[in-house]
Amino acid sequence: MTASSGRRVLLAAPRGYCAGVDRAVIAVEKALEQYGAPIYVRHEIVHNKYVVQTLEKKGAIFVERTEEVPPGSIVMFSAHGVAPVVHEEARQGRLATIDATCPLVTKVHKEAVRYAKEDYDILLIGHEGHEEVIGTSGEAPDHIQLVDGPEDVAKVEVRDPSKVVWLSQTTLSVDETMETVDALKTKFPGLVSPPSDDICYATQNRQLAVKQMGADAELVIVVGSRNSSNSKRLVEVAKLAGAREAYLVDFADEIDEAWLEGVTTVGVTSGASVPDVLVEQVLQWLAERGYGDVEIVKAAEESITFSLPKELRRDLREEAAALVAERGGSGTSVA
Repeated sequence: MTASSGRRVLLAAPRGYCAGVDRAVIAVEKALEQYGAPIYVRHEIVHNKYVVQTLEKKGAIFVERTEEVPPGSIVMFSAHGVAPVVHEEARQGRLATIDATCPLVTKVHKEAVRYAKEDYDILLIGHEGHEEVIGTSGEAPDHIQLVDGPEDVAKVEVRDPSKVVWLSQTTLSVDETMETVDALKTKFPGLVSPPSDDICYATQNRQLAVKQMGADAELVIVVGSRNSSNSKRLVEVAKLAGAREAYLVDFADEIDEAWLEGVTTVGVTSGASVPDVLVEQVLQWLAERGYGDVEIVKAAEESITFSLPKELRRDLREEAAALVAERGGSGTSVA
């Protein structure tokens, strides 16, 4: 098929890896290279099936609980961040740690600590059970209450309506978050906003690109995993922007050819934890079915990078062994 057939693909830009994900994935790879396998990672380093499987093959071991890591080992905290209690668990477990928390998530953690010290009630907009929400809530559990969308606003109670601030999970839909903020402001006119928008630049940019393509694409394919909050939001944004259908897939072979029926324009994007190789496979799959004409829909330029965790500049294997020896605990260092 040629461009004259009228079939085309609108490819979002930016898409895929954000700076925080890139930093976290490289951190695992560097740690494996520098210290050797295994490197334990508490929870998935980022929410992407392919990335996790690839790192497992290189020697990363993913665990859900800190106590699963043998004393004297190295454990890395994921890009989503963890609560202070997890850092304490690692100390008690005689583990050397690498903190790969995205700096933008760390910013939200610091805001939570600051407002808690000033005795504010903190309304955290986010999804219950998400790792980032759990980590942020753990910074000030006595001051934070979760607001999981506008429908939650009615049940929110605070001690002093003049001392209330909102923060948010960084990977939410911008529109959904502001709808919740507006509802909160109606109930609490004195609601304070954080000094800067918590929703990360990458989330906003990827949603903006999908909004631009949504009105022109009958079908939008979002490459991303089902436990990725920002990927799921892209599906929602695509539908709200006018796409007839939008689907989330991990891999090209999950696409159903029936989705293409009557479709001339397919939009393609990917979540912030998705390597571009997976998008290339989707484009190849579409090209084989006549959608070979690709147009870029560019919403923003991204040039942000983050330096790697400082712990990668130390001999963590030696530190881990010293922790076991110092505290007289059982367990041996994993070399």
